[in-house]
Amino acid sequence: MVDPLVNALNTILGHEKRHKKECIICPASNLVGRVLRLIQSKGYIGEIEFIDDGRQGKFKVQLFGRINDAKAVRPRYSVKAKGIEKYEKRFLPSRDMGVMILSTPGGIVTHEDAKSQNMGGRVLAYIY
Repeated sequence: MVDPLVNALNTILGHEKRHKKECIICPASNLVGRVLRLIQSKGYIGEIEFIDDGRQGKFKVQLFGRINDAKAVRPRYSVKAKGIEKYEKRFLPSRDMGVMILSTPGGIVTHEDAKSQNMGGRVLAYIY
């Protein structure tokens, strides 16, 4: 395992395709936790619970069955505020469907929030 974010999104997507109700994401990290909370706020996943196992920790995530695709973007492209739309067209199926997650100086935000705040950053992942 190289990237915890890639591992987390692959775990979620695999469990969604097998119609599971929950999944365990291990190892836990601050980046994965922030991305999961952002995905939760958009309604793609349910409750998130952190399990402290004395090592790295785990996240227990409730699944709703609403995710069609979730991928981490590698390499993490730098994008300016005006260039977000280019990557939106590249990764998302349509204008109003899905969320692109960016790491900006203001924190981990969606592409809509980054555009409204006129902030650029790095593309981390997308989900729809």
